[in-house]
This record gives sequence, C-alpha cells and structure tokens, in this order.
Amino acid sequence: MALPVDRDEASAATDRPVTEAVFVPDTAGLAGHPRGLTTLFFTEMWERFSYYGMRAILILFMVASPAAGGLGFTTERAAAIYGLYTGSVYFTAIPGGWIADRLLGLRRAVLVGGILIALGHYCLAANVRPLFYAGLVFIVLGTGLLKPNISSIVGQLYTRDDPRRDAGFSLFYMGINLGALISPLVCGYLGQKVGWHWGFGAAGVGMTLGLVQYVLGKKRLGRAGELAEAPAGAGRQWALLAGAIAAASVLLYLVWPYRDWVMLVLTAVLFAWLLRTGARSTTERKRIGAIIVLFVFATLFWIGFEQAGSSLNLFADQYTRNVMFGWSFPSSWYQSVEPVFVVGFAPVFAWLWLRLGRHEPSSPAKFAYGLLLLGLGFLFVAVAAQLYARGQGKVSPWWLILLYLFHALGELSLSPVGLSTVTKLAPARIVGLMMGVWFLALSLGNFLAGHVAGMFEKMPLPRLFGAVFLTTTLSAVVLAVLTPPIKRLMAGVH
Repeated sequence: MALPVDRDEASAATDRPVTEAVFVPDTAGLAGHPRGLTTLFFTEMWERFSYYGMRAILILFMVASPAAGGLGFTTERAAAIYGLYTGSVYFTAIPGGWIADRLLGLRRAVLVGGILIALGHYCLAANVRPLFYAGLVFIVLGTGLLKPNISSIVGQLYTRDDPRRDAGFSLFYMGINLGALISPLVCGYLGQKVGWHWGFGAAGVGMTLGLVQYVLGKKRLGRAGELAEAPAGAGRQWALLAGAIAAASVLLYLVWPYRDWVMLVLTAVLFAWLLRTGARSTTERKRIGAIIVLFVFATLFWIGFEQAGSSLNLFADQYTRNVMFGWSFPSSWYQSVEPVFVVGFAPVFAWLWLRLGRHEPSSPAKFAYGLLLLGLGFLFVAVAAQLYARGQGKVSPWWLILLYLFHALGELSLSPVGLSTVTKLAPARIVGLMMGVWFLALSLGNFLAGHVAGMFEKMPLPRLFGAVFLTTTLSAVVLAVLTPPIKRLMAGVH
C-alpha cells in the first residue's frame, strides 16, 4: 500500500519518484519492526565497523614517525587531511543520493558503495603511500553511495505516520554504534600493537562481511529501495555526472586557498535552489526550510562531536594515563567508549520516545538537548586539560569516559532523530537527495572540525576545549528559543 498523498503534494502526484516503495507495515521483525530492518542493521554495523576502525588509527598513523611505520606528518597537516577526508566522506552523500534517485536505485547504490569501501580499506592495508591516498578516495566515494541511501531504505520500511519510525531509527542507530564499539578494539589493537596495515586490513574484512550479509538478506527488504521503473536518459545523466565531477575537481583546485568560504557559499546556493525548485507547494517549501534550519545546528553539533577522532584522540594518546586497574591499553580504545554508551542507551531512548507518546519532545527540542549534552561533555575535558597544564601529569581516563558518556546521550538525542526527521519532511520524490543534503551537515562539521583540531598544538588545550563547550552550549540555548517557529515550518510533522 502506497503512502497517502497530502493535498499540497497532489499536484506532484503524476511525477512520483522512481525510488518510492513504501508498503503495508511489516511487524514480523525484531521487536515488532519490519524484517528488513535486521538486514540493514547488520549492513550498517559492518560498514561502520570498517569506517570507525580505520578512523581510530588514521590520525595516529599519520603523525607516527616513519621508524614506527607511520607517515611522520605534523599534527596540523594530519588534522587537515583528517578533516578533509572525513568531510568528503559525507559530502559525497549528495551526489550519492542523486545517483540513487536517478540512476541506480537505493539498493544498488548501497551495494556498489560497499564494494568501493572494501577496496579502499585494502588499499590502505597495502601500506604504500600512493595507495594510501587512493584508498581514502575509494572510501569517500563508496560511503557517499552507501551512507545516505541505506538510511533512506530504512525510512521506506515505514509509513510516514508510523509511530515505530523514530524507534526504528534508534535501533538502526544502535547497529551503527555496535560496529563503532567493536572496531577500535580490533583495528586499534592490531594497528597500534601489531602493525598499522593489519588494522586497516581488518577494516576491509569487516566491510566485506557486511556486503555478504546484505546480498544474502535482500529478500527481507521486500520492495523497499527498488527502482519502480528504468531511469530515462541514463546515459545522458551519467555523462552529466561525469562532467560535473570533472568541473568540480578543476574548481576545487582553483579555489583551494579559499575553500572554507567557497563551501559555505555553495551550501547557501544549494539551499536556495532547493527552496526554489525542490518544493512544489507551500507545505513542501516550509518543510525544506525546517530541514535547513536544523542543518545549521547539526553542523555545529558535528564540529564538536567529530573531535573524537582527531583532537580528543591525540589528547588520549599524549595527555591521558591509559591505565585502569593496573592494566594498560591502546589509546585508540577510547574510540569504543562512546559507542558502548550508545548501544546501552539506544533501546532506552527508543522505548522512551514511544512511552512519552503525545508528550514526546519535538525534533528541534531533541536537537537542543543534544547540543547541550555535547557541550557539557567538553567541560570535563577542559577541566582535565587545565589539570595537566598545572603540572599534575597525565590525567585519569575517567575524564574522557565522562565526556563520551555525555556525547553518547547527545548523539542519541540528535543524530537518529535527524535521520528520521529528514525522511518525514523531505518530499518523497527527492528523499535520496535530501538525505544527502542532511549528510552535508556531517561533511561541513567534519571539515571544520579538522580546523579546530589543527589548533591542538597552537592553542592551550583548556582554552580550545573551553571554546567548544561555550559554542555548543550557546547554540543549544538559541535553538531552544527557535523551537516554536521551527515547529511551524514543519507543518504538522512532529
């Protein structure tokens, strides 16, 4: 059974998307959710295993001396590469969503993306510098195809007003963090204790397992994510895409010294274009506007949150006493702490949203809670950095554990809610593109997070982490004030 069409969307009913495939609710899966959620859960779990396992050792590998098997980069250079890489991973979600909507369909885009990701990790495992950069490019392209489109398929398992929707995304998000929990323990240990290429290779094996599971479980998805009909003019659209990539590459080379401003301007242009041509009714325009406002605050959240793999990773390696109960451990293992909390609390949040019923906070309110919790986490590490600056030696690991507890609570308040909100607010014909736009917030946040991490050796750490605390906390207050008008823009979507 297809979704009912709103009155404001009735004029666009004759031009429905080729990727729309929403059917009668399926309750035969885990905890009364659709069966396909299990397949997507494990696919995303293994993809995140590969990504976070590699991320846990990436900057450590870059700053390690050649004698220790690393690249010997300065912290500033390594942070810049890290920020560019992680930002690009999510930026490619925009063309990845467009390719899925217009050419491949959601399912096939996820499959091709997973293959590219696995290939990228194996390139990193070869431990040859040219292949190092090639591997990063493959992972960037593959994640752009997989990441937004698998989330869109999750959205298609539910009707628009299905009360299980937010809970389903919270469970899906638990899969993300289960992979992120396990991978630093495996890849981090292998990378820091055995050899860097062993850690990267383990990430590749994880993605390969995810691909096998995805192919074997595709029948559980029903028709979600399938193309309804063959795309018209596919050859011309592929040629257009190739030309756009070539032009973007040349443009990037020319404007590289001004890349920060260019990215912000292009983002503004994209939003203007979406409001002008992406909406076919007043309601759609309002809802796209709500996505844009939430996008801004999500970007601020990710700037702070994504310090985990860069400045916080370096703080753990250089300034933290990595010993608990007399047992020492690799610094990369801190990357598993936050996912432990997410996996533990995700079912609680899923239950809480359903339990609250009509008293459940709105999506903007949940975003404000997320920002506030993120800021409070940085308050702990700012205090720890101050203790180190006073000459008290390396700090206790409990400071970082407390930080990651608050970051986990903040992430659960914002990230899965954002995924769910976009699938509810976006016009159905461009849901893949809008999911890509949503991941642009992650892209900009990661890119700007690289700039913040680049100050690790230039700015006193108490001041650096304190600035992040103040910025995110103030953003939470501003968003709380703006919540009522944002809810009006959402036009009936909670």
